Amino acid sequence: MSVDLRSDLAVRGVRVATPVRRPAGAGPSDDGHLVIDGANAALPIDPASPYEVRDDRVWLGDTDTGLSLQVVRRPRFYDLTTADGVRYEQIARLHGADVLATTVVQTCIRYAEDQRCRFCTIEEPLRTGSTVAAKTPAQLAEVAEAAVRLDGVRQMVLTTGTTAGPDRGARTLVRAVRAVLGAVPGLPVQVQIEPPGDLAVLDDLRAAGASSIGIHAESLDDEVRRRWMPGKGSVPLAEYEAAWDHAVRVFGRNQVSTYLLIGLGEDPDELVAGAAGLIRRGVYPFVVPFRPMAGTLARRDGHPAPPPSLVRDVSERVAALLRAAGMLGADQKAGCAACGACGVLRAAGG
Repeated sequence: MSVDLRSDLAVRGVRVATPVRRPAGAGPSDDGHLVIDGANAALPIDPASPYEVRDDRVWLGDTDTGLSLQVVRRPRFYDLTTADGVRYEQIARLHGADVLATTVVQTCIRYAEDQRCRFCTIEEPLRTGSTVAAKTPAQLAEVAEAAVRLDGVRQMVLTTGTTAGPDRGARTLVRAVRAVLGAVPGLPVQVQIEPPGDLAVLDDLRAAGASSIGIHAESLDDEVRRRWMPGKGSVPLAEYEAAWDHAVRVFGRNQVSTYLLIGLGEDPDELVAGAAGLIRRGVYPFVVPFRPMAGTLARRDGHPAPPPSLVRDVSERVAALLRAAGMLGADQKAGCAACGACGVLRAAGG
């Protein structure tokens, strides 16, 4: 797959009806879930996109791009309701063709406007009723079992809004992982957290059965962090570094990852240099394009998506570093880097 074309699609999206979408939530995603040439892809669904789908092919005007594309069908588990009366779709969502994902705690102490990450809409789904504020371990176990059995889910991602306790929400995920693996033994599970105050909780997450972990900084530039995520950016990068290093000791090299967003204003050379430093630590830098998703402060203020040429340049350079280090997303056991749908690294060979 051409990295140029995949980068263009990542930013400009495609015109197609998709039954599986994630219109709001934690992190930088407002996309339809698709399979392009056999790989998961999360693309903006944009009626103004120059790309359209005809006969399961991606077309640019009258030109067949050579890419096959299938929409991810609505999973069967969405039609079910938990024993305590909550729709399964409100508990966890299908991402791509085979990833189950959920935000276990859908509230965040950093969601006030002067603290909020400008790319995030974690609490907006609560306003529309598309999810519930807190998912219990029993609910998560019930939905995971059905998603694996009915729809062939092969991995799960558990993230959380930041809580007020010193663990910042991590201990809630310990209980969730135990429950899920009690219902579906052997299912690869990634957990996603802020650096916890007590790093011992990372050992507890691994002991509970989590396969991999994401500790997401989104940027390594302190000026960008203050501007884009004033609450989260108040956590010193030294805390992230300590958490990454401990997580690598616990989970292993290339089983720890962090999002880095392209398009927040960070110098691209510095972004790539920061990614190189993460790779030396054994941490996978999952570089993805910022997307100005509906409901975000960035969208309100008119911040544009990055140019496709910048997405391609950064992704290709980081992918080359990853290949040289023998660290591929496909070798992650679970999580965003293992899926690869939201970025271009997989197409670039990372």
